[in-house]
Amino acid sequence: MMRTRPLKVALLGCGVVGSEVARIMTTHADDLTARIGAPVELAGVAVRRPDRVREGIDPALVTTDATALVKRGDIDVVVEVIGGIEPARTLITTAFEHGASVVSANKALLAQDGAALHAAADEHGKDLYYEAAVAGAIPLIRPLRESLAGDKINRVMGIVNGTTNFILDKMDSTGAGYQEALDEATALGYAEADPTADVEGFDAAAKAAILAGISFHTRVRLDDVYREGMTEVTAADFASAKEMGCTIKLLAICERAADGASVTARVHPAMIPLSHPLASVRGAYNAVFVESDAAGQLMFYGPGAGGSPTASAVLGDLVAVCRNRIGDATGPGESAYAALPVSPMGDVVTRYHISLDVADKPGVLAQVATVFAEHGVSIDTVRQQGKDGEASLVVVTHRASDAALTGTVEALRKLDTVRGVASIMRVEGE
Repeated sequence: MMRTRPLKVALLGCGVVGSEVARIMTTHADDLTARIGAPVELAGVAVRRPDRVREGIDPALVTTDATALVKRGDIDVVVEVIGGIEPARTLITTAFEHGASVVSANKALLAQDGAALHAAADEHGKDLYYEAAVAGAIPLIRPLRESLAGDKINRVMGIVNGTTNFILDKMDSTGAGYQEALDEATALGYAEADPTADVEGFDAAAKAAILAGISFHTRVRLDDVYREGMTEVTAADFASAKEMGCTIKLLAICERAADGASVTARVHPAMIPLSHPLASVRGAYNAVFVESDAAGQLMFYGPGAGGSPTASAVLGDLVAVCRNRIGDATGPGESAYAALPVSPMGDVVTRYHISLDVADKPGVLAQVATVFAEHGVSIDTVRQQGKDGEASLVVVTHRASDAALTGTVEALRKLDTVRGVASIMRVEGE
């Protein structure tokens, strides 16, 4: 039986994503009513600049007083797409206190204060959904916390930032340098005027914290995620990657230790074989590769940003939360029962590609190999090229801990025959 009283929705933010949410709510109103079992009504839109023309939105709904809007008491769902920590955090908790469930796209806030927000939602018997916080339109959060709830997830590895993937793909396909590729990304609207959050890995790190927490039933905060940006990646690194049959991607990697006693979460550039599914992810697209005990290997792929893709994820959550409201129920909340420790980056084991500038004379390779052996790092392959008294030495290791590799590099820098360390890059996906 169709409920006739509409469910009222408050929209916080009406930028690129918020305006698309409002548009879809209007143009797809009949479909949403049929899918939810009740009409949904946009009851208010909180913005910072009320004088801006917003096509399709009744000006009477627009307000600058977001606090008053979430305190109204007749609001069923608050959709938060303003981003940042404050005032978003206070507005969300206030919404719970006044009887509303919340749909959010706020990755930074969830990565920093997800546990407190979940606790507030539970205290008031309300929903907190955030599919749009990670990987845009790609259905990922709900499959991880619902579809795979009966499985054991061991590893999540993915490209979760479209800006960085566009830049690295352009460097790979055209031979462009980092700055040239960044300039093109900016001109096309893929990169912000200040791209720091993307290229230094802050955006991906927030998403990694959310993914790790859900996958491993453990609270993982942004501070727990190792982060390394991609601004130092060069055309020479791509040339070396191609010689290995690899490409380079900025990856978010969340994994359970082999003994199952701890987890790690990290973001950094890495070489991956061209045979790996993530290697073929081009342009500004996102993709996440999941490995679990029962389901095996799964890959989720699609547009990871933009107004319409992100709004699609928001609307999917809105439908689910509205259904819960009608049924007087709530969906899954935080699952942190495992409470596994988050290991430091030094414990992470992987392969490495190291490029050294060395003197071109006898005995150099033997000296370098000795240093690797003394630190317990096994060498897989070595390639040396020399000319006019200078040479480059490229070493690819077997799997070793980050701590062991760090010690190796520090010792190499002390050798008189080593002029410098040109680059160090992890090798993943093998």
